[in-house]
Amino acid sequence: MKPFYIIAALLTGFLGYSQIDSYKFDFGSGRAPKGYLNVTPQTIYSEQTGYGFEPGTMVEAVTHEDKNVTSDFITGKQPFYFSVRLPEGNYDVKIILGDIRGTSATTVRAESRRLMLENVKTTWGNITEQTFTVHLRDSLIREKGKVADQVRLKKNENRNFHWDNVLTLEFNDSLPKICAIEITPNKKATTIFLAGDSTVCDQPGEPYASWGQMFPVFLVPGKVALANYAESGETLKAFENEKRLAKIWSMAKPGDYLFIEFTHNDQKDGPNHLDANTTFKDKVKEWIAEAKKRGMVPVLVTSTHRRKFDAEGHIENTLLDYPEALRQTAKETGVALIDLNAFSKTFYEALGVEDSKKSLVHYPANTYPNQPKALEDNTHFNPYGAYQLAGYVMENIRAQKLPLAKFIKKEVPVFNPAKPTPPATFYWPQSGAKNSRKPDGN
Repeated sequence: MKPFYIIAALLTGFLGYSQIDSYKFDFGSGRAPKGYLNVTPQTIYSEQTGYGFEPGTMVEAVTHEDKNVTSDFITGKQPFYFSVRLPEGNYDVKIILGDIRGTSATTVRAESRRLMLENVKTTWGNITEQTFTVHLRDSLIREKGKVADQVRLKKNENRNFHWDNVLTLEFNDSLPKICAIEITPNKKATTIFLAGDSTVCDQPGEPYASWGQMFPVFLVPGKVALANYAESGETLKAFENEKRLAKIWSMAKPGDYLFIEFTHNDQKDGPNHLDANTTFKDKVKEWIAEAKKRGMVPVLVTSTHRRKFDAEGHIENTLLDYPEALRQTAKETGVALIDLNAFSKTFYEALGVEDSKKSLVHYPANTYPNQPKALEDNTHFNPYGAYQLAGYVMENIRAQKLPLAKFIKKEVPVFNPAKPTPPATFYWPQSGAKNSRKPDGN
């Protein structure tokens, strides 16, 4: 998020939304059909227009004919970003991809690298329409349409794309070809809100990633939106004190879900420390009760293990009693539990001591910009590890036959942590955003 957007968001909150919340864009240099806005390589985002490519984007237009939105497209050799100013909420985004005289391959991510479409390929001369549902928010907390408070964001969050009134789409892959985009509000979709820490949040730059930002690609478009409110370094107390939970309450409606996953930072000494078997459980129960009061469905998620093997090749528990405390809390309150702690143990041990590094941020020095030292992080995942963990969350929902299972795409394959997808076969075209600085927390 650009610093200017904070001011824009504040003004929008006080003055009321005046921007359009539905758009149709025709990408290319040909004439835009009626009802569409023309987007050319020279269409750069500005506050005046409210849409366009992010500054510095390098793309080119290809025009075959001048008949309709599929007659031309925009492509790029590097990841490129297109932004649209919108009021906060859920939106269905339809993207028309392909080339009437060629092939294409496109991956689409939203906001800060939230995976929405994965390696969509079109054969020669074919066009495809792909839809996903995305959640957009700002940092203002509104009550009855008026600004009542604001989330206390960290300085680094102001540079990210996911706390402003601008939907940013990243187009990536070996041959992305974008013919058109249509954006419409979706006020009926169920929203899954994620509350958690650095192992859950939308990590803004390569090589870091978290399971929460991979999960949207598994979800049925139009029916459900993933709202990832997790942030690096958070504890239960800090998340609440910084008004992040209040923001969720202000956005949620009956029937929405609240996933709660904390531990890594709660266990540390300091003002935000909570004891696993007393104050931690009590605080989680408070959240559960409030969610139920609001007609939401709370779900507890145990935190992923840190990668620490014993002499016999088994994962050691460095999270003390916190995962077990969540298991007990789930039983005591009757809410669903996704035991990602157990899944991650099986996953690491299946990969083994050395190959398990390939699921985390372990890279030699100078692999990424401004990275003079090797990265050896045994807590935070790379895209491969994050994708596998998201798959295990999804698989646990299906295995328990939770109501959420109806929101998972039928074509999604089985994810078995005892037999993980080999790291070498995982495909991930890297984003343009790079950030080798370790996220807050550990």
